[in-house]
Amino acid sequence: MPQRKKVALVLASGGAKGFAHIGAIEALEEAGYEITSVAGTSMGALIGGIYASGGLGSVKEWMFSLTRGKVFDLADFTLSPHALLNGNRLMDALKDMVPDCRIENLPIPYCAVATNLKEGCEVVFRNGSLYDAIRASISIPMLFRPVEHDGMLLIDGGITNGLPLDCVARTEGDMLVAVNLEDYEWEDNDNAAAASRHKGSPFGYLSRKLQAGLNALSNNYISLTYDTISILMKRNTEMALRLTPPDIYLNVALGEYGSYDYDEAEAIAKLGHSQMQKLLSGINNNQLL
Repeated sequence: MPQRKKVALVLASGGAKGFAHIGAIEALEEAGYEITSVAGTSMGALIGGIYASGGLGSVKEWMFSLTRGKVFDLADFTLSPHALLNGNRLMDALKDMVPDCRIENLPIPYCAVATNLKEGCEVVFRNGSLYDAIRASISIPMLFRPVEHDGMLLIDGGITNGLPLDCVARTEGDMLVAVNLEDYEWEDNDNAAAASRHKGSPFGYLSRKLQAGLNALSNNYISLTYDTISILMKRNTEMALRLTPPDIYLNVALGEYGSYDYDEAEAIAKLGHSQMQKLLSGINNNQLL
């Protein structure tokens, strides 16, 4: 049997759009690639961490079964003025399927990226609790409550390193593969189909409230904050790609699907699978020429 091609896999942030990572991972494996290490930010950290633990198969089925009602049940609203959700209920649901473990004991080397809010720098988790790392990395500003850890206040890793190409563990002869997500916007306000799907979910509620404020005053602080975050993430990702160019790069085109479409996991994953499959097929065909 020929030796399987080793892959150091890097998964980007993107909220619900990160379900595309599931399909991309499956397409890589089907094409004969062996994922030997994973690094991720935000949703990329969540999918990557579950994969590195060996539990993605069972968690995937749960994710694909999510409806608006089930998503709402996961929403543990907080009275904090800094966030909409605590995020504990989601972590508990994941732990019921895949028990917590230490990152350094995972069968596949893994790291997750968060952002130190006070210092303005990235924090890379390479050891300690898997779910502590994931919870810190997914702390989207204004959505999930920030995480206190070792004297730091941690928020979403996408603020400082949305595509952590420089963090993933490397082995001799491996290929650096990156999966990015096309849209850097935090919400899809211009798409009527997406807006319809958002209706009835807690994330859609947040989206509508924010948009109402934006419509009332286009240059208010919320608008400026989200525009700034979007620009910052895009520029950080562009710089990461220049500094550490991947061998294989997939920027998943997600069409009408947005960051809050948590009840569209299977459809989003299929896009990741088909586009990774097409990319790999083109690479293999070129190698045969």
